[in-house]
Amino acid sequence: MGLWIDVARVATGLNVLLLGGLSYVWMRNYWQFRSKHTLGLSVFALLLLGENALALYFYLVHRILSAWFATAVPSIAWKAMMTLHVLEFAALVFLAWVTWD
Repeated sequence: MGLWIDVARVATGLNVLLLGGLSYVWMRNYWQFRSKHTLGLSVFALLLLGENALALYFYLVHRILSAWFATAVPSIAWKAMMTLHVLEFAALVFLAWVTWD
């Protein structure tokens, strides 16, 4: 089960980094162009950044939940959470590639 926890934590951390970069680019573009499209992308990235930052906090820092995640969560649940985090990472990598191209 430790492998699934580690993969989920790493994917979540990478999601936070990617979303931080995307938020910066999209907010900069919004301030420059003032379009609703870039505002929508910025809000999307900031909300998703908050979700991933909170998940990472629960996985690593929170005294009670981090211990619970490490010991009491069934393996099937970790596999599901890991899959979601990894799929989100793949989507964000593609979105970052499109944004910076």
